[in-house]
Amino acid sequence: MTSAAANGLPPTVYLDHAATSWPKPDAVVAAVHDALTRFGGNPGRGAYRMAMDTSRALFEARESCARLLGVTDSENLIFTPSCTFGCNLMLKGVLRPGDRVVAGGMEHNAVARPLSKLAVAGVELVVVPADATGYVDPDDIERAVRAAPTRAVVCMHASNVCGTIQPVGDMADIAHENGAIMLVDGAQAAGHLEVDIPALGADAYAVSGHKGMLGPQGIGLLYLSPDLDVDTLVEGGTGGGSSAIAAMPAERPDRYEAGTHNVPGALGLGAAAAYLLAKGQEIRAEEMRLVRLLRDGLEAIRDVHVLGPGSGVERTPVVSFVHESIEGDRIAFELDRRYGIACRSGLHCAPWAHDSLGTLVSGAVRFGVGFGNTHDDISLLLEGLAEVVG
Repeated sequence: MTSAAANGLPPTVYLDHAATSWPKPDAVVAAVHDALTRFGGNPGRGAYRMAMDTSRALFEARESCARLLGVTDSENLIFTPSCTFGCNLMLKGVLRPGDRVVAGGMEHNAVARPLSKLAVAGVELVVVPADATGYVDPDDIERAVRAAPTRAVVCMHASNVCGTIQPVGDMADIAHENGAIMLVDGAQAAGHLEVDIPALGADAYAVSGHKGMLGPQGIGLLYLSPDLDVDTLVEGGTGGGSSAIAAMPAERPDRYEAGTHNVPGALGLGAAAAYLLAKGQEIRAEEMRLVRLLRDGLEAIRDVHVLGPGSGVERTPVVSFVHESIEGDRIAFELDRRYGIACRSGLHCAPWAHDSLGTLVSGAVRFGVGFGNTHDDISLLLEGLAEVVG
């Protein structure tokens, strides 16, 4: 709940977790507070006690994130300013003019826009369409990869538009069997799904810290396989190596963490990872229970068409719909105005996905279920939506 009720407005029912989770667990808030009040020194930049304490806290946060994501050596897990930054690093740090890349047709602009820019620079881009539920068939990926020598396969783990989970493990096998690497945008999967990055076969996997991971905004993670050589995207000061050397240090994670760390973000994310290690299964079970309730309720409302996987198919807690005659923007506005329900309408920074789903012109209304939502939230939403479109 927010202060809306105190202002004479309905209390906010927050259903935009696919954009960013809110509220955060108390442990995350406490970790950010500690970072701002206890850990003032820059990690790796000093031998005095506060700086050393900050370095230790940063290491422990990285270790917690690594445990959650199945990463054995946490040095291969890079703190980034966002998942978008991580996607840019894994794409631009690997692909060169003359390379060929095969991408899924549901990609968010965090992948689509860097790939489009790389295509202008001479990278051959092949986009494999998804079906009407947002699913990219690995057989289609295999045909595209085998059509010509391919450097990389790129696919999101789960859709930010309709919650479809992609078979990235199968795609990784296809990529590796054909001499390519597998690059994954995990923004909508990490935290909502049990993710073991090495087991998936991903050579690079970008993570958003502030969505299903329940961490603060302005922080993300990028896993890089120890066998993958990735060029740097930015250069500058680091906590490791000699400052007298012009090149970035070769050691990870320092090679990819130029500049002062976002210590509050990193420690908050570490606390979120520890929280999910303890409570993640319970949270995921509740999210799925609410999603089933939401999806079934939406399908019972006249003229509403639910996007994505059918009933009984595994998905993430993102559900979108279109109405046959009422614009999504109008529906989202009325839900907020009348009932204090926060949701998102439009293209969700994913025009490729909406093109695949047939909603590029109309967009869709999206509900992102997440931490803190309740049965009462979903009931209020369904009752309110029925009145708005009735």
